[in-house]
Amino acid sequence: MTNGITITSTNETDASTAFSRQSVIFDEIYSSNTIVNYKRARVRQHVLQYLAPNSSILELNSGTGEDALFFAKNGHRVHATDISTGMQQVLRQKTEAYRDLISTEICSFTQLAQLQNQGPFDHIFSNFGGLNCTGELDKVLLSFDQLLKPGGKVTLVVIPGFCLWETLLVFKGKFKTAFRRFFSSKGRTAHIEGTYFKCFYYSSLFIINTLKESYKVLGVEGLCTIVPPSYIEGFAEKHPKAYQFLKKKEDKLKSSWPWKFMGDYFIISLEKK
Repeated sequence: MTNGITITSTNETDASTAFSRQSVIFDEIYSSNTIVNYKRARVRQHVLQYLAPNSSILELNSGTGEDALFFAKNGHRVHATDISTGMQQVLRQKTEAYRDLISTEICSFTQLAQLQNQGPFDHIFSNFGGLNCTGELDKVLLSFDQLLKPGGKVTLVVIPGFCLWETLLVFKGKFKTAFRRFFSSKGRTAHIEGTYFKCFYYSSLFIINTLKESYKVLGVEGLCTIVPPSYIEGFAEKHPKAYQFLKKKEDKLKSSWPWKFMGDYFIISLEKK
């Protein structure tokens, strides 16, 4: 039991423990990573095109609050939720100056019906594969209706079952990494700060089919399809000209077939009918 929310999934509990342990060093690890910053900028640019002024946003797996701060600074109200108590603690410290625009709540995204703040919201947002920590994504998606206003929108950044760059690592002898997304219908084990939990992979088609009765698709983009994933450390710094070239190519082809299906992540936005 956490703040009145019962956590029923062992995997969610393990993920919460892992990210709570990482919370104190999370920003230190990722804030200076050039490709992580590229990914954040791409996601934010995608979301901003769908936000009216002074929108209300429900953020799932909000982490240390980097995106919540960004949207608050742009005049939007954010209800930042996460299952990790450590992440929420860091977020509250970072967003103290914006507490009139940023509220927080510890809650699993599989139990959104138990949120104290039910909105309704203009936008639901989840970044960087947080939703891949559940094997019940369909349950999460179907719970959005009660939380969104008519015409409300959803933007999710999800890890798919295939990544071109990751598969190419087979030529470097990194077979485990190259094939970790293959045959993973029951999830693959992830490891953060000494804690193991499962990561599940989903296609954009799964999300579209789950929500097709009540939502229309606004857009799908591949993320780190042509630009290498951020875990290929130092690529942008070691190869600045190549990085700039690949970035321009991805920005041009991000919504095109087959590139939008081959990234380390995909960004999908939908609108409630």
